[in-house]
Amino acid sequence: MVRIRLRRVGAKNKPIYRVVIAEAQAPRDGAFIEVIGHYNPLTNPGTISIDEEKAIKWLKYGAQPSDTVLTLLTKLGIMEKLKPGTVKKSRTKSTTRGAK
Repeated sequence: MVRIRLRRVGAKNKPIYRVVIAEAQAPRDGAFIEVIGHYNPLTNPGTISIDEEKAIKWLKYGAQPSDTVLTLLTKLGIMEKLKPGTVKKSRTKSTTRGAK
């Protein structure tokens, strides 16, 4: 499965993230297919720059965004341009975990 996720770059204690398309099994900072943008959380407010056309293209191909990237895409309004329900959150919280 192909994922849209963050890849950490930058110096120690000064993270900058690239938004990349990568295989789900690839390590966080390992091999990737394409860079579609970047995210700098250190600026106030955080700087987000994502190529809208590339993001929509990969989402239509079936790439699943990570939770953080889904939030970034929603802030930029990219998710609203797709049909509702085409992309779901990658993880669901279980309500039964820890219950005895």
